[in-house]
Amino acid sequence: QVQLVESGGGLVQPGGSLRLSCVGSGFTFTDKIMRWHRQAPGKKRELVATIDLHADQTIWLDSVKDRFTISRNNFEKTVVLQMNNLKPEDTAVYYCAFEHNKRVYWGQGTQVTVSP
Repeated sequence: QVQLVESGGGLVQPGGSLRLSCVGSGFTFTDKIMRWHRQAPGKKRELVATIDLHADQTIWLDSVKDRFTISRNNFEKTVVLQMNNLKPEDTAVYYCAFEHNKRVYWGQGTQVTVSP
C-alpha cells in the first residue's frame, strides 16, 4: 500500500538548520509531484513547497523563500526539505504528500520545534 514516511524533525535553536526526508513506497514515485506541507498548533495546514517530475521546485510560502529548498531523488524515492535559518514561527508538524486521482496521500508527519 501507499506509504510516506517522514524523518528528520526535532528541536533546533533559532538560526539552525534541519533536513527533513520523506521516503515513498507503494506507488510510482517518479510520476508524482511531491509536496511538503506544515501545520502549526491551532492553524490550518499550509503548503510549503512542491517539486515536479523534472525536479523543478516551487516554494509557496513567502516567509520561507530563500531559507527552504526542496529536492528529490527518484532512485531512492525520497523528497527532501532543507530548512535553514529556522525561526520560531517555523514550528509545526511537517507532512510529505502527493495527489493522485483527486486523493491526497499524507505521511504521518514529523515535528519541528524551533526554540532557544
